[in-house]
Amino acid sequence: MTKKEIVTHFLHLAAKGQSREAFEVYVAPDFIHHNAYFKGDRNTLMLAMEENAIQNPNKIFEIQRILEDEHLVAVHSRIQLQQNNLELAVMHIFRFNENKIVELWDFGQPVPKDIINENGMF
Repeated sequence: MTKKEIVTHFLHLAAKGQSREAFEVYVAPDFIHHNAYFKGDRNTLMLAMEENAIQNPNKIFEIQRILEDEHLVAVHSRIQLQQNNLELAVMHIFRFNENKIVELWDFGQPVPKDIINENGMF
């Protein structure tokens, strides 16, 4: 698998509530992340992803763009949360060591109901 394929499968598993499988298969034991809302360890993020899937079982996750450059993969995604009709533009940046994810940066922005930019966010 390419790193882009690994990231694609990882994110789809996590979005469907299968974050434990995603972490077991694709994430290194010494993984760290930079999400400001959670402690920086592997287990905390895995549990947060699991909880998010439980709270948002009908979430729609769509990758819009994905780029790979040596040991980095960047993903621009669209997430729609059905329960509160919230739409998000999300970026994930993954760093790899061989074929395992060792580091993650992620950030998101709600899509405004009355968007000013005529080009949209996607």
